[in-house]
Amino acid sequence: MQRLEFHQGDSSTSDATETIWLVSGTGDGPRLAQALLERGWTLLVSVVSEAATRAYRSHPALHFQVGALQGDGEVDLLLQRHRPRWVIDATHPFAAVISSRLQRCCHAQGQPLLRLQRDVTLAGSGTRINQLEELQGLPLSDERLLLAIGSRHLATALRFSSASQHFARVLDNPESLRLALAAGLPAEQLACVRPGLLPEGAIERALCRRWRISAVLCRQSGGLTQQIWQCLSQELGLRLIQIKPPGDAAEQGLLQEAILRQVGAPQGRHE
Repeated sequence: MQRLEFHQGDSSTSDATETIWLVSGTGDGPRLAQALLERGWTLLVSVVSEAATRAYRSHPALHFQVGALQGDGEVDLLLQRHRPRWVIDATHPFAAVISSRLQRCCHAQGQPLLRLQRDVTLAGSGTRINQLEELQGLPLSDERLLLAIGSRHLATALRFSSASQHFARVLDNPESLRLALAAGLPAEQLACVRPGLLPEGAIERALCRRWRISAVLCRQSGGLTQQIWQCLSQELGLRLIQIKPPGDAAEQGLLQEAILRQVGAPQGRHE
């Protein structure tokens, strides 16, 4: 994807010593971003798509870099251009490539890097698998299965799942819709969701009821997204199937409150 940078305020007034580069998505990123902005930081937030920016509340000190960071060169360029005080890796636990890239590039440039550790507390019963191929060993023939795993993995899930019917919710961008349709899902069994418009979990609850979902496949990603699916599975009596994160996703990081304590406020400002 072509890289795009845009901002909501006057970027000419930003100071590198007051800037944090937050690499995130639509799960825990918006809450962390809001907390950092309230402490006086200027934020450069990297997200994969323009649709993902809608999950973030407008703020004059909030700037976006939109598009996948394709290689070390792009990360190096952004570090040199913005010279942030901190880089925070708040990417999805399954985004191992970008996390490794950030770690490698920040280490090479002596750039302080913090990694958000999501709370992965498991609640209730459910099934956990290591990879999508394991779906073929699960008794799913009577299930109406909602796939909440991202558009790139839908084709693989459909290949190995024996569920009676499949449904999916994806982000509202053309690429996600293209991948979902290419995987073979009928349009009436797809929901293109724009994050941040309704209370957390409201859309997911409505979809489960409308489609009479009996089982959900999601990733054991920790944080807000996992909490939503755990709560809904208990509330609606859904069978919850979670994909375990890769082994390196368990590397030590900091929970949000610890990150906020670590970065504090920009020099000359007080919380």
